[in-house]
Amino acid sequence: MAIQWFPGHMTSARKKAEETLEHIDVVIEVLDARVPAASHNPMIEEMRNFRQRPNLKILNKADLADPNVTQAWLNYFNSQPNTKAVALSCKKPGDAKKIPGLCRQLAPHRGTPLKPLRMMIMGIPNVGKSTLMNALLNRRAAKVGDEPAVTKSQQRFELSDSLNITDTPGMMWPKIEHASDGYMLAASHAIGRNAVIDEDVAEFLGNVLLKQYPALMNTRYKLDVMKLNVAEIDGIDLLQAIAKRRSYKRNDGEWDMERTAMALLTDYRSGAIGRVSLESPQSRAEMLAQAAEQQSSPAQEEIPASESDQA
Repeated sequence: MAIQWFPGHMTSARKKAEETLEHIDVVIEVLDARVPAASHNPMIEEMRNFRQRPNLKILNKADLADPNVTQAWLNYFNSQPNTKAVALSCKKPGDAKKIPGLCRQLAPHRGTPLKPLRMMIMGIPNVGKSTLMNALLNRRAAKVGDEPAVTKSQQRFELSDSLNITDTPGMMWPKIEHASDGYMLAASHAIGRNAVIDEDVAEFLGNVLLKQYPALMNTRYKLDVMKLNVAEIDGIDLLQAIAKRRSYKRNDGEWDMERTAMALLTDYRSGAIGRVSLESPQSRAEMLAQAAEQQSSPAQEEIPASESDQA
């Protein structure tokens, strides 16, 4: 199932961002450290490159991500031109305070009262842009929430007489090309629940975590106690095991798979499972190569038996 989510206000948000970008020195792109490539909006790259603006990539929620995988992503992004990447948690004021200095490195010609450094925060919904803004300002200036797309309009703030920053609404792109990206974004709560089926997202998440972090899954859900081999079960088996272990039943006596799905998603989002990442630069490259191969070699039409017999 392909997941698409593009609320109406995002069209106007993109247009406004394009206009504002003309007067910006550094683009601060906030990504989810657990899914850095999936949470990268290609429209932002397109707008930034058109204006030739340097890019500071913030891998936010790094405290929830696998540190080894995060380091691999930092190496990947820091090898790109005109780009600097850093992993942090926007909920930690000390981490956020590093950002203006990093932006100054990308635009050394700016940052004085005569030429203030003009920064702009961009990213998809629910990656922590407003949390970052509030940490930089030391006050609750930007609205934050657990649901995606809380911020609906741009806000500009003065950090000092030589620094100003613009916060933008979270922007998705109209068509998510790869189905796995949609599932990863939904699992990470960057897509509204009205666009997804929680059980499908949880099944996908379960499959990924069982493959990449079997020990953590066993520890969290006591699968061995239930005599389940982590290497032999899939996402559906996992959900059924969680439902049984926690006695999640509906009034009709059937297992409550909707509640179970939300339990798994909440455990992942909160870090209760442990520090996990759903993609690495290597897994991303493999996925893209597989997708390209499937595109270049479409399935051939089957020849009816009567025609093949005549050949």
